[in-house]
Amino acid sequence: MAQELPEYAIIVAGGSGSRMQHDTPKQFIPVAGKPILMHTIERFYNYSPTIRLIVVLPKEQLETWRELCKTYSFTIFHMTVPGGASRFESVKNGLGAVMGNGLVAVHDGVRPFVEVETIKAAFEAAANYGSGVVVVSPKDSIRELISKGSISVPRANYKLVQTPQVFTAEILKKAYEQHDQGYFTDDASVVESIGEKITLVEGSYRNIKITTPEDLILAEAFAKEQL
Repeated sequence: MAQELPEYAIIVAGGSGSRMQHDTPKQFIPVAGKPILMHTIERFYNYSPTIRLIVVLPKEQLETWRELCKTYSFTIFHMTVPGGASRFESVKNGLGAVMGNGLVAVHDGVRPFVEVETIKAAFEAAANYGSGVVVVSPKDSIRELISKGSISVPRANYKLVQTPQVFTAEILKKAYEQHDQGYFTDDASVVESIGEKITLVEGSYRNIKITTPEDLILAEAFAKEQL
């Protein structure tokens, strides 16, 4: 019987409060009584108490986060790593804390409603195929911009990409050995650039990324349903 690989989650939380129109970095804004980032960490802990959690934050926010953990008596064990100048550099810094082989999830710190079942499915896909990238189908009609205006495209041919995005440590580390490119918008695009295939996993519309004041309203509504 094959030995199960250790599981890691790199939770990238490098945002500011600019688009949120808020002085507090968005990952620290309280939802349902505690910072968004704490909800996110809890989701991965609920999936597996043995998962190795790596939280990547801007260097200047590390002390604030430590104080918040004390204030809210937040005791889930996790490692903190200073981020870089870009998301690419931040993920690369997080990967530096991954020892040896394993399965590595990369997740946005401000996606606090990812379901345990989704995390499980992404890890299982990565264990079987090398990758597991969470997506949902678009609800709206889609138009492609062209030189003469725009054209309608079949919605069924497209997916909206979320996180977590899970890969074997070997594949992810190899992908992040290269330099950042302008077309790298997520980990799947980084991994795909070295010739690896991407396996898609169906996610949930509740797995929202909290970036605007409207998202906060929705987040509070989702959180109240779970209380």
